[in-house]
Amino acid sequence: MRITDIRETAVALKSDLRNAVFDFSEMTTSVVAVITDVVREGRPVAGFAFNSTGRYACGAQMRDRFIPRLRKAPPGSLLNDAGDNLDAEKILACMMQREKPGGHTERSVAIGTIEVAVWDAIAKIAGKPLHRVLAEKYSGGRSPQRVPCYVGGGWYEPGKGVKELQDEIRARLDQGYTTMKIKVGGAAIPEDVKRVEAALAVVGAADRLAVDANAGFDRTRALAYAKALAPFRLRWFEEPTGPLDYALLADVAAEYDSPIGTGENLFSTEDVENLVRFGRLRPDRDIIQTDVPQSYGIVQFSRTLEAVKRHGWERKSFFPHGGNQMTLHIVGGFGLGGCEAYPGVFGIFAGFADDARVENGFLKLPERPGIGFEAQNALYAVMRELVD
Repeated sequence: MRITDIRETAVALKSDLRNAVFDFSEMTTSVVAVITDVVREGRPVAGFAFNSTGRYACGAQMRDRFIPRLRKAPPGSLLNDAGDNLDAEKILACMMQREKPGGHTERSVAIGTIEVAVWDAIAKIAGKPLHRVLAEKYSGGRSPQRVPCYVGGGWYEPGKGVKELQDEIRARLDQGYTTMKIKVGGAAIPEDVKRVEAALAVVGAADRLAVDANAGFDRTRALAYAKALAPFRLRWFEEPTGPLDYALLADVAAEYDSPIGTGENLFSTEDVENLVRFGRLRPDRDIIQTDVPQSYGIVQFSRTLEAVKRHGWERKSFFPHGGNQMTLHIVGGFGLGGCEAYPGVFGIFAGFADDARVENGFLKLPERPGIGFEAQNALYAVMRELVD
């Protein structure tokens, strides 16, 4: 068996949403197809992935370096020892040839997107859902039937005030979610405090509301928000500092006793390990939000888990950024703390299978082979265009 082709395309999000730092009017994402010569149901098996929302499309790096390296590699060098499936570790190593250490943001998204598409193909060839394949390799075969799932929202939008924010939260609770995350930092502190108070009035408990500052604060504002939000004792305060400002993060943690969430803007194992060491994060309460397709993919994520385990961090402390089918399988396969969701926010790239239902804050893991993009009609139509 062999990889016969790898194809990519860029798709625009076409969104007018805004967080504390930027709007999404120019945002794009890369969609990738890894095509093999294995045939299932009359079609060659193809693995799909996309770089989850918040990072621009990265097709140039794929076309210039990573796809050519895989095309040039002897087919057998990319297979497992049995020769009956692809080997993601060997494929990652192939893409990393002649790459200098560091420079993660320049290449980690491109490599990770291809690598996750490879895993989709691996699981389809094995005839198993990806979460089960990952559980067998990385979790002793243990895969739950369902995972906790919180909903991200509370964006700043034209004409959206406190009433509209509360209406949004009520709609998500009606859909079966129990925990909500809203944006802060895109308004003055008093206005954001009112938004938090209004959200709490709907969700009903502080541990069911998180806030997200999108790494948009300088020192003065980060500490001011920590002081203003501390009395609420929220589920977590997300990205209160820049991704590499470990010194400021340590200062925020010293002032903010409730949980902090961070790490979605880090792209390497070394950066995440430095985060927990020098950011003075607390493994008994804080959470890490690595975005797996953005940071070299699943194999490297397994190494990140092992690295932070040495510092007392358990898998339940990981709530990956993403809110998509890829993240859902990764959370289930590795036994992580929970999954994000973005229903109705990022067009075809948001959410899960079209018939997925959240019940009391939990989402059932899918049983289709692979990641299951086939159950997302609008997204899968774009993916199939790469193959047909």
